[in-house]
Amino acid sequence: MILIAVISLGVIGAVGALFLYAASKKFEVYEDPRIGQVQEVLPGANCGACGYPGCSGFATACVKSDTMDGLNCPVGGAATMAQVSTILGKDAGTAEPMVAVVRCNGNCDARPKTNRYDGARNCSVASSLYMGETGCSYGCFGFGDCVTVCAFDAIHINPQTGLPEVDDDKCTSCGLCVKACPRKIIELRKKGPKSRRVFVSCINKDKGGVARKACANACIGCGKCAKECAFDAITIENNLAYIDYNKCRLCRKCAPVCPTGAILETNFPPRKEKAVETATENTNKTE
Repeated sequence: MILIAVISLGVIGAVGALFLYAASKKFEVYEDPRIGQVQEVLPGANCGACGYPGCSGFATACVKSDTMDGLNCPVGGAATMAQVSTILGKDAGTAEPMVAVVRCNGNCDARPKTNRYDGARNCSVASSLYMGETGCSYGCFGFGDCVTVCAFDAIHINPQTGLPEVDDDKCTSCGLCVKACPRKIIELRKKGPKSRRVFVSCINKDKGGVARKACANACIGCGKCAKECAFDAITIENNLAYIDYNKCRLCRKCAPVCPTGAILETNFPPRKEKAVETATENTNKTE
C-alpha cells in the first residue's frame, strides 16, 4: 500500500510539473534584458519624479521608446541619463536642471500670528481644518510635511523664520515636496546659472490692501515689476505677479521696484547701494 501511494504521488507530481511547464511556456512574458541593465544604473529612489511608477517603470519606458526625448531622471541627472543612453545606444535628451523653491516669504516678523493652533502638527490636517495661525490664508503652515517626504535631506524648517529652506546642492528636483504641500507653495524652477534665480516669493491672490495687511512681504499686484521687465517675463493675474523662468534673463531690474520686497534674488552677489556710492563720491570731492 505504501509503495502504491508513493508511486501515485510521484505520477501526480510529474503530471503537475508537466502542466506547469506547459503553462509557463504558453503564458511566458518576454522582458528585454536591457530593462534590468538600465534599472541598475538608476538611483533607485522610486520617487516618481520622472513621471513613471518607480525606476522599473522608467527603465521600461526608456527601452521601449524610440528616442530619449522627454525622458529624464531628475534624481540621477545628466550623468545617469548618459549611462542609460550608452546602454540603449540612443542620444540622451538634454534637460535643464531644476530645483525646488519656496514661494512664501511670510516670516514671523512679516506675518504675525493671530491665533494658536493646538491640533496635529501636520500641514495637510491643518489645511483641511482652518486658514492658519496668521491672517494669510495662502501662506506656509511651517509644520514640515515637505521635510518629512524629502528622501534627500534637502529641505528644513528655519526655526527663526518658521519657513522651509531648500539646500540647492542636495535637492534633486524629485517633486515630492511639491506634492506634499497642501497650499502649493513649493514650485520646481530652473536652477539657473550658478544657482541664480529671481522669483516672486508669494502666492497670495487677495487684493493688495488685504494681502499687505496679512503679510508685510506679500505681493500686492501693483504691476511695477511687469512694467520694468523688458523681456515680457512677468505677468499679473489674480492680483499676483509671476515670473516666467523661461523668459527671465536674470537682469534683476524688477526686484528693486517691488514695494514689498516680494521678489527674491537667490545666489546673486550683493547689490551696490547707490546711496553709499553717492556719499563716497561727495566725501572724495570734499577732500
